[in-house]
Amino acid sequence: MRLYLIGMPGAGKTTLGRALATAYEVPFLDLDEEIVCQEQRSVSEIFAQDGEEYFRQREADVLRDVVARYPQVVLATGGGTPCFHHNLEVLLETGLTLYLAVPVAELVRRLLAVAASRPLLAALPDADALESRLRETLAARQQFYDRAPLCCAAPTCSLEAVQQLVARYYLTA
Repeated sequence: MRLYLIGMPGAGKTTLGRALATAYEVPFLDLDEEIVCQEQRSVSEIFAQDGEEYFRQREADVLRDVVARYPQVVLATGGGTPCFHHNLEVLLETGLTLYLAVPVAELVRRLLAVAASRPLLAALPDADALESRLRETLAARQQFYDRAPLCCAAPTCSLEAVQQLVARYYLTA
């Protein structure tokens, strides 16, 4: 089983992913952490030194590498992963994809304290700018997120709720 978690930054992909991997007794990987490991530098450093285009290509390469190496995994993707380099098709063809839908107001609450450490949010001066950027980003990404066969909407997206969604999906597939 490969379970891929997609959604906006701050949606809880990594936190929920770790719990799901433990529950399913499979490895957990965070795609950004895999990129950092391979590049030997932070995502912020990659963006600053080589730009978003380079990062998105590395993201696509590392995603394909993870898929090739792990027949069973729970993978937390980056927020933009499904939107570039046909990554969504890779996710849909090689595992089960779950979209974690979290309202923008909740994303702002979760991200406000850590926005400075996120390359695409770091330059934003305040909560209003953060909210505006998140709304714009979500509007651009929604078409990709909506293609996931499973969606779990906050605040009801607990470990148990996701396990039930996954079980129901496999029973009807």
